[in-house]
Amino acid sequence: MSTSLNASALVRLLGPWNTGAGPAYRELADVVRLLIMDGRIPLDAALPSERALAQALGVSRTTVTAAYAGLREQGFLSAGQGSRGRTGIPHRTVPVSSPGVAVPDGILDLAHASLPATGEVVHRAFADALKNLPALLPGFGYDALGFPPLREAIAERYTAAGVPTTAGQILVTSGAQHALNIVLQTIAGRNHKVLVDHPTYPNALDAIRASGSRVVPVPLPPAPVGVADAGPGWDMDLLEATLQEQRPAMAYLVPDFHNPTGRLMSDLQRRRLARAAAAAGTVLVVDETLRALNLDGGTTSPLAAFSPAVVSIGSLSKSHWAGLRTGWIRAEEGLLGRFIATRTTMDLGGAAVEQLAATGLVRSFDQPLGARLALLRENRAFLLDLLAEHLPGWQPERPAGGLAVWSRLPAASSTALTVIAPEFGIRLAAGPRFGAGGAFEQYMRVPFTLPPAQLSTAVLALRAAQDRLDAAPQLRRTLKHAPDVAIA
Repeated sequence: MSTSLNASALVRLLGPWNTGAGPAYRELADVVRLLIMDGRIPLDAALPSERALAQALGVSRTTVTAAYAGLREQGFLSAGQGSRGRTGIPHRTVPVSSPGVAVPDGILDLAHASLPATGEVVHRAFADALKNLPALLPGFGYDALGFPPLREAIAERYTAAGVPTTAGQILVTSGAQHALNIVLQTIAGRNHKVLVDHPTYPNALDAIRASGSRVVPVPLPPAPVGVADAGPGWDMDLLEATLQEQRPAMAYLVPDFHNPTGRLMSDLQRRRLARAAAAAGTVLVVDETLRALNLDGGTTSPLAAFSPAVVSIGSLSKSHWAGLRTGWIRAEEGLLGRFIATRTTMDLGGAAVEQLAATGLVRSFDQPLGARLALLRENRAFLLDLLAEHLPGWQPERPAGGLAVWSRLPAASSTALTVIAPEFGIRLAAGPRFGAGGAFEQYMRVPFTLPPAQLSTAVLALRAAQDRLDAAPQLRRTLKHAPDVAIA
């Protein structure tokens, strides 16, 4: 039911909104926006007229008019009749930072931990693919399992890593997210439990929830303050106990340069995890999309080396280019047959040219990685130095690999930072997007995938946004819902 909010009620909700940290109209709009997102101002509520609110606040009507105009422009207030617009949440047919959608001029996107293509290598792979395409044209073009040479190349990489694999154990998918959805639909589903490490990859959480499964989060132990190396890994006692007590249908974990913390699970922890999952009757699904981005040279075996029952998900998105949309599932042949049956309810196979190109890239997988890893090491060090200099209150965890830094903030302001960030030229992913139940409001993931000059600009913008929050404590409330931002 729609409601109406009078001026005196809104004034009470606003509290001491005008701190002088910026123009009055912008501060007013900031607080109203956060109240809407916090649920303290209900949706579809008619706000007071400009005149009534101006009188109640003791400000000019121009201030209120400008604040309302800003809220309308951002989609938090409908046009309505006269000045009594109704509250709402912005509706977008495409999320503002969806992969593949151009970022507006002047905005640096820190919601995505992705790299541009390894240009010459990817270009050459597609040129070679077009040369080889005529050999496929007499066929129908459908292949639910994937292009056989690509499956063979992926299997050879697993075998070389110490996990004997045949092409019959590989299903090629349209990226890792597609692979996860296939696995979820096959193994989990309505009211099944899915264990996850916590925090975890936001798109995985979204997929688990969309499948109707129930998320069972197992917290990662916090990184010790002042320790330069990556955090302490996983709490194996807690993981084992949760598996035994909850007996989830499936566990989704990211043991290789965990997203978002960048941690690397040790072989001892992997062995314990595989045994605990088997004892609980839980299908262990591991996301290896970041495994190639090893910045510190740590050596571990793929988790499938410790149990043939492990389901592995991989992709070329992080190592080569997200635009390839090529991923895979490795599993025992019996289980893979079930995945194939599920896949055909979604689509009938991947694009031929992309799979031809991916075959060449997998066969020469390490060719572009040396220069890419060297660049990422420099960017990681540069970002950590920037954070230490400009945001000394932040407590970043040094990642062992991957593409981003996970940092604890000095106050619960992650969502507030995300809301105001576009005004400072950056786009962020709030900490709660990486967790369940509103957790991680005091955390932020900051990728080091931008060039150094842009990283400098982004951190200075973060500093400016943080200064805004420091000057306006009412904006630092912990909110229940982070802004709708697509994350990669």
